[in-house]
Amino acid sequence: MSKGYLALILHAHLPYVRHPEHEGFLEEDWLFEAISECYIPLLSRLQRILADGVRCRLTLSISPTLLEMLSDPLLRARYQKYLESRVELSAKEVHRTKNSTQAEPARMYYDSYRAVYRFFQEEYRQDLIKAFRELQELNAVELITCPATHPFMPFIAQEEVQRVHRAPSRAAVPETRICTRLMTRMIAVSTHPTAAAIPRSPSSNPR
Repeated sequence: MSKGYLALILHAHLPYVRHPEHEGFLEEDWLFEAISECYIPLLSRLQRILADGVRCRLTLSISPTLLEMLSDPLLRARYQKYLESRVELSAKEVHRTKNSTQAEPARMYYDSYRAVYRFFQEEYRQDLIKAFRELQELNAVELITCPATHPFMPFIAQEEVQRVHRAPSRAAVPETRICTRLMTRMIAVSTHPTAAAIPRSPSSNPR
């Protein structure tokens, strides 16, 4: 049996959501929940691992649409308000449930939102891209990206549009349609585009 290599690649992407015409917009909560429950916990955990002297390294793909939202001043300000409301609500829940069986989960949520708020507002001044960049400079994370708007690549027929969505030297390609003129040094694809392709590629057969 031939030997292979296993690469653990995390892919972070969200559709672009920004509605300045509304004071609040439900779909923006998708971004806020992902930051609170995924991106900041990942950044914080990696920082603690490095602080403990443990060598770690992973590859993380961040889509351009997500990067744009993380750098947007309006969405940053709205996320701060989102966190403040969650901290306030969870503090009230801690008080309300202090003599009940719900006291422990209420305290867990309060501590979690407080930690996320400190990381976002106090430690990094709302600049999560800086936090990712620091980990990359420490060789703990290799940052890659994907085509500009995370498009459904098989539906892009015009060469001009393909060039706009050209990936950098390392990329995770969504719903893949790979042209040799767009090839990069490394491409990561999902299983289903090859396993469910018609005609099916011989290399996609499980072994």
